[in-house]
Amino acid sequence: MPMPSAVMWLDGLVSRSGGKRFNFIVALRAALGSALRPRTARRVARAIPRAGMRTPHVTLVGAGPGDPDLLTVAAARAISQAEVILYDHLVGAGVLALAQPGAELICVGKRSGKHSHSQEAINALIEAQARTGRRTVRLKGGDPMIFGRAGEEIEHLERVGISVSVIPGITAALGCASSAGLSLTKRGVSRAVTFVTAHARAGDATEPDWARLADPKGTLAIYMGREAARRVGCGLTAGGLSPDTPVLAVENGCRPDERHHRTTLGAMAERGVAAGDGPTLLLIGWALEERVLEDGAADAGDAFRAGGDVGQGLGHD
Repeated sequence: MPMPSAVMWLDGLVSRSGGKRFNFIVALRAALGSALRPRTARRVARAIPRAGMRTPHVTLVGAGPGDPDLLTVAAARAISQAEVILYDHLVGAGVLALAQPGAELICVGKRSGKHSHSQEAINALIEAQARTGRRTVRLKGGDPMIFGRAGEEIEHLERVGISVSVIPGITAALGCASSAGLSLTKRGVSRAVTFVTAHARAGDATEPDWARLADPKGTLAIYMGREAARRVGCGLTAGGLSPDTPVLAVENGCRPDERHHRTTLGAMAERGVAAGDGPTLLLIGWALEERVLEDGAADAGDAFRAGGDVGQGLGHD
């Protein structure tokens, strides 16, 4: 049998008094009742939290290079549980398809020459969505910490008191190299890999240090390199890298419409690369040279040395 509460005991005491009113007992009962009711209400409120009362938080998620099968388990889980997702143009449809029904999908991406949102506007929008208390995911192509402006978004959110966690993703250089079956490093050939962005912020005329980057014993991964291909080729050859250095331009890496365009550094300096309008990564270095197979035939990299056309497209299965 449950123990009687203090209020129940006082009620019984009053009834046993034969209907006589003991003012001090009645007053004590009223005081106890008013003190206990708010505590009960607070316990109930804590047990049933409202969505709008969640502490604002944003999860930055790396969507990888395009293929949803290349997502980490943590990234797939975060996407499937999100109530609002703010995503970039480079995020593939297959990745977005993992979102739960009813999740709000907001495109905030930028494309070369077609910036739909300023970085300041994106920061403000992420903040506003997080303050609704919904589970908020900021979804970025590749790895959010490599050329994804994640640092600017993290700084803004932390400055306004919103916590952030990061789930890394496979960056484009690693995904494209694996998809092409090429190692970015090779014993005795390439001892380092350098990631460089060919895209500069508006008004920034600063050029990379091409002489420092022109290391014949390293591999360069040039992000967003299609439109800057001739400038990159001229800069690296002027910096001392051989015009014969192999170049692989990977368009739409790790997607069904991936295409490879093989050339040399000198040819790229003259004519650029004949890629389409999809996002294109440039891989430059001797580690990308063709392999000779056991039967004496060369692999598809033959175009490097055989003088194949710059725009030779090698469809990716």
